[in-house]
Amino acid sequence: MTTLFSSIPVWFLPILGSALCLGFYDIGKKMSVNKNSVMPALFFATLSGFIVMFGATTFRGTLPQCFAQTLPFYLHVLLKSCIVGSSWICIFYAMRDLPVSITSPIRASSPIWTLLGAIILFQELPTLWQGMAMALIFIGYYIFSVIGKLEGIHFAKSKGIYLIMLGTLIGSASALYDKYLLGVLKLDREMLQFWFSADLVIVLGLAWLIRTAFGHKHPFEFRWCIPATGILLIIADWLYFYAVSVPDAQIAILSLVRRSNCIVTFAVGGLWFHDKNLKKKAIPLLLILLGVVLLALKK
Repeated sequence: MTTLFSSIPVWFLPILGSALCLGFYDIGKKMSVNKNSVMPALFFATLSGFIVMFGATTFRGTLPQCFAQTLPFYLHVLLKSCIVGSSWICIFYAMRDLPVSITSPIRASSPIWTLLGAIILFQELPTLWQGMAMALIFIGYYIFSVIGKLEGIHFAKSKGIYLIMLGTLIGSASALYDKYLLGVLKLDREMLQFWFSADLVIVLGLAWLIRTAFGHKHPFEFRWCIPATGILLIIADWLYFYAVSVPDAQIAILSLVRRSNCIVTFAVGGLWFHDKNLKKKAIPLLLILLGVVLLALKK
């Protein structure tokens, strides 16, 4: 037993916890925007997460340090917030129009793009063992996409599909930028998360005002799942930033494990929203689980 646990990388349990939180976060997103206005739901979820982050930072006594950073630090974090904010806007609008069993596998494909970017930018070539594990996960993602066609969604004509794909690509760029900020620039991860959360409130608040100014209004209903979604994301990001800050952690591998959150989304969200073809999705889910286990047991 000791040998088994000693073979698990330091980053694995935090990133697995992040994936678990993200699974319930995706379910919360769907509940928040289902027949609801997207921008205020997104804004209040983000605001709720920042309030928790602000309270935790104040409790730890590190709030003064947050205001003692350099100008380049603030600019880097602001850029990250703009990238993530753009991704979230696309994803939230897509999730309002599409079933969770379609959006989740498409979102889960983001490690493919992150892996390609990591190979180009950081020369992160996977080992043979890691390559086998990643192949299992990719196969699982592909089967998910095939099953998704049975839901009656016309991929070439759906605005929601285009939005979820665009949001996924932008999200992959954000993951690579995280590796640069934490792995290359060595920014403090807690300071990064604090200002990232704060900037997102501003970015999404402005986006909401602009959206409203152009006359795009949709009835908004405040739901308990909206603040819960923001809080789950704060926890997921805290665990994620910790994993990324580990020196030998590869962003491509981290992204793969983190995207195993689709298991929670399908298992819980699929039943909650009465999605179809859940039995057929058991095989790709098992493939993803096996790939994640292989990544955990072999460095």
